[in-house]
Amino acid sequence: MTARYRADQVGSFLRPPDLLAARSATPPDAEGLRRIEDAHILRVLARQQDLGFEVFTDGELRRRNFMSDFTDAVEGFDLGDAVSRAWQAGQGKDAPVSSVAGIVTSRLRQIRPLTGHELPFLAAHSPGAVKMTLPSATQFPAIAWKAGISDRAYPDRSALLWEIVGIMKAELATLAAGGVAYIQIDAPRYSYFMDPKWRDFIRSEMKTEPDALLDESIRADNECLVAARRPGVTLAMHLCRGNNRSHWYAEGGYDAIAEKLFGTMGVDRFLLEYDDARSGTFEPLRFVPRGRQVVLGLVSSKLPRLEDADTLARRVEEASRLVPLEDLALSPQCGFASTMEGNLLTEDEQWAKLELVCRTARRIWG
Repeated sequence: MTARYRADQVGSFLRPPDLLAARSATPPDAEGLRRIEDAHILRVLARQQDLGFEVFTDGELRRRNFMSDFTDAVEGFDLGDAVSRAWQAGQGKDAPVSSVAGIVTSRLRQIRPLTGHELPFLAAHSPGAVKMTLPSATQFPAIAWKAGISDRAYPDRSALLWEIVGIMKAELATLAAGGVAYIQIDAPRYSYFMDPKWRDFIRSEMKTEPDALLDESIRADNECLVAARRPGVTLAMHLCRGNNRSHWYAEGGYDAIAEKLFGTMGVDRFLLEYDDARSGTFEPLRFVPRGRQVVLGLVSSKLPRLEDADTLARRVEEASRLVPLEDLALSPQCGFASTMEGNLLTEDEQWAKLELVCRTARRIWG
């Protein structure tokens, strides 16, 4: 039996101005940056404890973006190039989005552990169970493989995917063996299978059938997850539709993937976006096997407006008609800073939302 954390957070927190300035300094001051990171990680750990969380993240404060632990630890990426994507601001203010991954230009070569610069400090100072986040191996082929460049190293996206699977398997196994209680895989690329325009993109640009690619993606993630399966380790997957400066790139309910993904993905816990109409209804949750946990991302990390606790409680009750209440939990819909520049709200607004998550979870589950 894995832990049932009723209040959860997706992983990333807003970076304060001095941390952003230190990371952008020219020339870089690695020692000074580390001191600032350490101080702010201690601060966010204490804040999570004060709010009542039982599992703790360092806010990804040492990363440039949610996947830079991978691209900084593995040679073979040109971080100055990127595949373009149409981001939309929704109800939020418009702002420039960040490139989150470069293009693969040569064979990948791991030069250090992916989370080796993060875990020792977090493990030493966390007031409770540690949560580590990693990008799904499936995140990279769609956005980091570019015809005419990447095919000099990998003939197709599938070859790149399975190269990355090998790296991710080793990292997950190391984390699980090292006592990390909660490992979360961030897998926004599954949104391609939910949104008709991205399903068309898979056919026209990636030259494959969406259902075939979905099958391969699930096999790849399961190959990684099985390496981390240990008693007492919670394995989780976060599914979102894009999160960059309060922007998004995909929409559509989980209907197109629910039966296959929920039924076969080897996780204990799904963290699902449900903050607005783009996410569809709760109906696909009927495919979640009994005993698997669903974390309802009902609180927006994109918009500053604070949600109403009564409304959150009613939505949890609605979801419990499809998934037993004992298998549900609550969180924001995504991280607050999937890129280091962060979403378009303040730190005070971020902490107010996280306080609401904890307070509402205590109200529902005690």
